Amino acid sequence: MSTIEIVTTADRPDLEARAKSLLSGGWPAFVLRDPLSNTYRDRVRSYFPQFDVLLVQDGEVLADGRAVALRWDGETATIPEGYDGALVESVTGHENGVAPDTLCIMAATVRPDRTGGGLAGKVLSALRERASQAGLSRVIAPVRPALKARYPLTPMAQFAAWARGDGLHLDPWVRTHQRLGATILGAAPRSMVVPGTVAQWETWTSMAFPQSGQYVVPDALDLVDIDREQDRGLYAETNLWMRHQ
Repeated sequence: MSTIEIVTTADRPDLEARAKSLLSGGWPAFVLRDPLSNTYRDRVRSYFPQFDVLLVQDGEVLADGRAVALRWDGETATIPEGYDGALVESVTGHENGVAPDTLCIMAATVRPDRTGGGLAGKVLSALRERASQAGLSRVIAPVRPALKARYPLTPMAQFAAWARGDGLHLDPWVRTHQRLGATILGAAPRSMVVPGTVAQWETWTSMAFPQSGQYVVPDALDLVDIDREQDRGLYAETNLWMRHQ
C-alpha cells in the first residue's frame, strides 16, 4: 500500500467533487444547511486555498480538512462567537486587508470506512504545519464533540469538564485534539445557527414535529426549537473552543 499524500483541492481540483461525495455523509443533513457556511463557502475556497487539504492514497480521498485565517489577540473574551463567527471574521478581514495571525480549523472529516485509524489527527497536524508555514502564530478550532449529541440537555460548559481517569476528555474527538497538545478554552455558544421551515426540519431529521416546542434530534448537540405558528425551526449549536498553539 502506498503512502498517504497531503494535497490541496487547488493542487488536485479533479478530486474535489469525489471528496465532497465521499465525505459529506459524515455530517448530519441539517449541519450542511448552515446558511452562513453556504454563503461564504466560495470566498473561503478562493481566499484560503492553502488551508483546504486532502489526504489521498492510491488516488482515493481518505479525509479532508478545512481552515481559515483570521486575526485574534489571543484573549478568550475576543475569540469569534464560533464556527459562523470565524467564517465571517476571516472573509471580512481578508477583504479589508487585515493581516491574519491565527489559523482556525473549521472541519476535519474522515471517510466513514476509514475512521479510527488516526487520519483525523493527520489532518489536524497537516493544517497546523501549514499555519506555521504561513507565519500564523496561533491555531484554534470550534470543535464539535462526537459524543455531545448523546447529551443534548447538558450545557457545553458542563460537558467540557467531563474527563476520564487519565485526565483526557471523555469525548474521542476532543481527545484527538488534546493528544496534539490542544487545550479547552470554553464553550462557543451559537457557533452554528440553522433556521428552516417546519417541513424542512422534518425532512432533514426524518422526524415529525406535531406541536411547537423544543425537540431532541438525532446527531444534534443541542435542542431544536420548533414554532409551528411561525412555521419555523431554529437550531443554535454550541461548539467547544480549543487552542492548539
